[in-house]
Amino acid sequence: MANITLGGNPVNTSGNLPAINTTILDFKLVAKDLSTKTLKDFNGYNLILNIFPSVETAVCATSVREFNKSAASIENTIVLCISRDLPFAQERFCAAEGIENVIMLSDFKNGAFGNDYGLMMTDGIFDDLHSRCVIIVNKDNTVIYAEQVNEIGQEPDYSKALEALV
Repeated sequence: MANITLGGNPVNTSGNLPAINTTILDFKLVAKDLSTKTLKDFNGYNLILNIFPSVETAVCATSVREFNKSAASIENTIVLCISRDLPFAQERFCAAEGIENVIMLSDFKNGAFGNDYGLMMTDGIFDDLHSRCVIIVNKDNTVIYAEQVNEIGQEPDYSKALEALV
């Protein structure tokens, strides 16, 4: 379990993030058109997994905006923004914000992604939502960066995450 907090209060997660130099697990997540996306849909690309509790909160929305800006300039890289929000809410947010350079994916059906990746919060007011994390995977599906943000109300270290791709 990760040692994280929400508003200074301790929160537990379902495990630990995937370790550096390990192969990422396959996943099934729901896209805005309600289709199912798996790791195979992104073969051959570097992936930035921007994971957060809900796009309807300020810090989560900021992380989507920040990665949207940087995604356009990183060659052979796709940003996947992953939460348990319904795809309809994700799509509405992107339309209102002009977000075009990231792919929003939802783990709303059963939370398997959050459990498999060890990032599901298991207690606290955000129980069963994803904790704030960034995982970067190279085109060979190997984890090259993983950040579990210690305080859910804080943003990830964008520059450090993006440096992993350089």
